[in-house]
Amino acid sequence: MQRQLAIGAIGVCLALASAASANGGKTRCERLLARLGDRLADATCVESPDLTTNNPNTTPQNNSIAGLPAFAFTPQTDRSVISPDATNKTPITKAVPGVQLNGRIASDPLGQARFLLRLPDDWNGRLVVAGASGTRSEFNGDFAWSDYVVQKGYAYASQNKGLLNFFLTTTDDPLGCRLNPSTPVFVHFYDNDPGQQFTRWALYMAEASRLARRGVQAQYGREPHRTYAVGTSNGGYQVRRAVESYPELFDGGVDWEGTFVDPEAPNILTDLPAAVLNFPDYVASGRSPDSTAAKNILAAGYPVDIVNGATSLWTNYSNSFWEVTFCQWQKRLDPTYATYASGAGNYNYVARRSETDVAEQLAAFATTGRIRRPLITVAGTMDALLPIDHHARAYARRVAEAQSRRRGGEEDCDGQPSYRLYEVQNGNHIETYKPPGAPPTPAFTQLEFIQPHAQRAFDLLVQSVEHHSRLPPSQCIPRGGAISDSPAQPGHCANLFEP
Repeated sequence: MQRQLAIGAIGVCLALASAASANGGKTRCERLLARLGDRLADATCVESPDLTTNNPNTTPQNNSIAGLPAFAFTPQTDRSVISPDATNKTPITKAVPGVQLNGRIASDPLGQARFLLRLPDDWNGRLVVAGASGTRSEFNGDFAWSDYVVQKGYAYASQNKGLLNFFLTTTDDPLGCRLNPSTPVFVHFYDNDPGQQFTRWALYMAEASRLARRGVQAQYGREPHRTYAVGTSNGGYQVRRAVESYPELFDGGVDWEGTFVDPEAPNILTDLPAAVLNFPDYVASGRSPDSTAAKNILAAGYPVDIVNGATSLWTNYSNSFWEVTFCQWQKRLDPTYATYASGAGNYNYVARRSETDVAEQLAAFATTGRIRRPLITVAGTMDALLPIDHHARAYARRVAEAQSRRRGGEEDCDGQPSYRLYEVQNGNHIETYKPPGAPPTPAFTQLEFIQPHAQRAFDLLVQSVEHHSRLPPSQCIPRGGAISDSPAQPGHCANLFEP
């Protein structure tokens, strides 16, 4: 066995040496860096024995960029926020040798935009470009997307929307956001700084595709046959904008729980204040579903709460997302509002749009629904951050409106790109809320994972684009079920929650 391994290692070395000789003595990394050198800064490239996360060197350690404060760059954390726990993450069945490159995008005047590229030796001729959720890094999709596609031979690229994450700050910081209503800890999001308009998010998705195409050409001698966009949450928003705005760069996309952006209500600035305002009264009622506070939260579009002992699903969202997400968006889009003095829960978007340019700010990066490449949205009915009717279904309605104006005919006819919405019964925004948690974190066993359906949707998209197969219709995926050509529940799920 040792002799076989030694022979294999010698063979790899000879192959690399032969390739270097054939290319003027340059290694693959040297060629790659030379091809992208004018587009990247602080770039590093390595020959990797395994591009999957089974290799501990695939994802860097948190806070591993010298000179940045803690929490500005958190790749290990980032890859865990959209994927289930270690037991349920993407299965890895083999090592994937290849080349990994990452660095800063040189054209960014703020010096924060980052890029990642993975090029498997056994390439299938295609490229996947990933968006990033929240304010996460280019390593955000390592568990959910990269591990899935590189094992299939896809080249994989990702970016960070042109921004770093956050750093700890104080109450004196005018851009500081409280992590949750009961903590004295404040953070400063980089995306609220001058020059970090959310309009940059779509631009860096496109730039990642351009850079990746260059890298692929340098590595394999030809550009990718097809390029697909994937992403979750704000990364799903990036996917939508990719297929709306850059059909020359993308052949289709899968958006998982994408953020719907529109200057007309409802939107994220109308929904979140209602949750923030009413949650304390809901808790005071003993978490009564019949309380006025609970009814007000439901009226804002949110799914029902799941109460589990001393805590609940809404409690998790209140502690981790509702107020801090509102603060992050409000300070970017309507910075003159006094977040805490006036109260996050008292924010009135309709009134503010008549007093400020907040509607114009939203309109500048709105999702239009005018898709120019096939797109699949996968979303959970129990999403309590981006409620399904105000985000996934709202975008589906926008696509239908746009295609109706252009076509007036049957779906998928007259050259219109296909669009599908696959609703996951009892899926929610945070995959890690479902698995059994380590005490004192409870499990919400009524929830369903979205990740396997998003990955299946990707495979269906590829089949549709490359083999002209018709996508399964928009549907409700029942608990324990799968995307079906003949769904029992076509269209929307009848109920947001099924016990």
